[in-house]
Formats: sequence, structure tokens, C-alpha cells
Amino acid sequence: MTTIKFDLHTHHFRCGHADGNIEEYIQAGIEAGLTAIGISDHSPYFASEEDQPQPGIAMAKSDFENYISEVLRLKAKYEGKIDVLLGIESDFYPEHIDLYRSMYDKHPFDYIIGSVHQTRGISIFNRNRWKGVTQTKQIEEKAHYYDLIRQSAASGVFQILGHIDAMKGYFPAFSHIPANEAIDGTLQAIAGYNVAIEINTSGSTKECGGWYPSDAILERARFYGVPVTFGSDAHKPSRVGDEWELVQKRLKEIGFKEWVYYKQKQPIVVPIP
Repeated sequence: MTTIKFDLHTHHFRCGHADGNIEEYIQAGIEAGLTAIGISDHSPYFASEEDQPQPGIAMAKSDFENYISEVLRLKAKYEGKIDVLLGIESDFYPEHIDLYRSMYDKHPFDYIIGSVHQTRGISIFNRNRWKGVTQTKQIEEKAHYYDLIRQSAASGVFQILGHIDAMKGYFPAFSHIPANEAIDGTLQAIAGYNVAIEINTSGSTKECGGWYPSDAILERARFYGVPVTFGSDAHKPSRVGDEWELVQKRLKEIGFKEWVYYKQKQPIVVPIP
């Protein structure tokens, strides 16, 4: 049986913190034996008046059309060798979701990854946000983070939710903050909206180690019927498809029978053998 192998989360130089161009990631995908590779660089900050307010984090608004054109050109170039999918990783800001929706609706995206990268205006990766914070406040902050993820699922803009416990990246103790009720409520909502969560292997490159999300969350996701997909979150071509086989094996152990990738915003269901 032919293995359908996919990676929907990759970046490149436009975001300002990744190495290589799009074609190098596609070629790495071919070398890794991928059936499909999704290109999903960080969306511009559409709500900012500046063209590129944070050049080390996300692409410029003026480069958005170039990005889409390049992916579509390479999609045609590599047709028959690998399925190149047009995606993007979008920040989720509830107050700006209609603006972001209108920007994406103009283009033929195969999927959009919705990621919460900030809460209360502070990066989720900022270690300092936890200094001197009481456990009561920690629980409140974790619940707020998962409520934003729930809102992102409810928005209808995204097919995939990115790294849903990435707040642990540089604060491993995040995983032990007792907020299971908030997590379960969010997972139930995600299942109800039929949005997928990704198993993102870039967590292994951070202080927390392991993947996003944790096995404990994946077990709850399976219980609630949340669809799952795969993303390496590669910021260099050599990480494309990283640990794909290990993730597939772990999903099977947890009890998943299938996972999905997306074309034209429709799920392609792939059985887990």
C-alpha cells in the first residue's frame, strides 16, 4: 500500500526568522518522500498601518501577493512530483478576525492554520510573563489562552489550529498548571466545528521538548473526536517531515484510526495503518 505522507506547516525567509526559499522546502519534501507539502508562512499583520511592523516575525503586507504567486507557480512546476499546497499560518486576533477573513477569501488557499501567538498583547513564548505569577493567576492565564483557541475554532476562518499547547515552549511548567476543564471545553468545541489540530514536532526544538500538543491532550482530543493533522513547523528545509513516522506510530498507539490534510479547504482523510 502506498503511504500518503504530508507536512502542512513550513516557513521560509519571508517571515524573517526562517532559512531558505519555498522551492528548497519543496525539494526537501520530495527527498523526505512526501506526497504533499503545505507552504504556510506567517501572515502579515493586516491590522497594522505599517507594511511590516515586525520584520523578524511575519511577512510584509506588500509581499503577501508575491508569496501566493510564488507558491502557485511552484505548485504548477512540481505537479506530478509532489502536491504543493497553498497555506498560511495566521495569527488569531479576535478583534481583527473579519479583516483577516476578507484578506484570505480573495485567494485560493488550500488551508489556513490559525495560531494564537499572543495573549493580552504578550507573546506566548515570553518567559518573563510567568515571573512572580501566583498559581491562581497561572490558571486564569491558561484558561484565557484556551478560550482564545476555542474562539479561533469558532471563527470559521481556519481548517487547522496550530500548536495548541505551545505556551509550554519556553515554560515547561505550563503543562502542569491545572486547567483541564478549560482544555476539555476547548477540545469539545473544536470537535463541534470539525477543525483539525496539528501534531507539531517543533516542540522538540524548544525547552519543553516533545511535540505540541502533549500525549495527554491528544488522548483527550481522540476522546472528543477532534481531527488531527501533521506539521513539522520547519524553519529550515532539513526539518521538513521531521518525525512523521514517529507521530503516526504514536497516534495509532493512542487510538487514532486516521488523520487528515487539506486541499481546497476540504479534508483528505488518510487511514493510519
